[in-house]
Amino acid sequence: MKVLFSSALIAAAFLGSTAHADQALVPAQSAINFEAKQMGVPLKGHFKKFDAKVSFDAAKPETSKIHFSIDMGSATLGVKETDAELPKADWFNVAKFPQATFDSSAVKALGGGKYQIDGTLTIKGTAQKVSLPVALTQAGGTTTATGTLPLKRLTFKIGDGDWKDTSMVADEVNVQFKLALTGVGKI
Repeated sequence: MKVLFSSALIAAAFLGSTAHADQALVPAQSAINFEAKQMGVPLKGHFKKFDAKVSFDAAKPETSKIHFSIDMGSATLGVKETDAELPKADWFNVAKFPQATFDSSAVKALGGGKYQIDGTLTIKGTAQKVSLPVALTQAGGTTTATGTLPLKRLTFKIGDGDWKDTSMVADEVNVQFKLALTGVGKI
């Protein structure tokens, strides 16, 4: 049931990947979290492993390219029994789909350190066009990208079989991300 929330987390993963060819993700300062509801009660989880290949130019954001991947087997809700269910076929089907990916198609500056990143999110073999709102802030040599992406888990076939019933696990999942990057020029 808690696996459904992980799909939202994947969406967040691609929101936070904005950097340059020599730019790098700082995993220790980054996080991809997700939240959903099971029988009306909020459930929170996160992904432990993700990576980004980013080429971001603040002066010409439209030329930026972002590829983000998430190790679906790294999803956790912090409960051993539930975590054991997440990799199974009804949820993430990690044996067949070990990664979720996001590939950008357009990056648009909105002003004030805010950007819209359009692209394709692929989870469990299902590709969906998404538009991600991202806020960038800088401190020292680190640029932090943050945002939230609401997703529908059933769009990505997360929670197949008996788990399709949204009265048990809600269809809505929110993915929040905080991605720290080095090598990004002044925004």
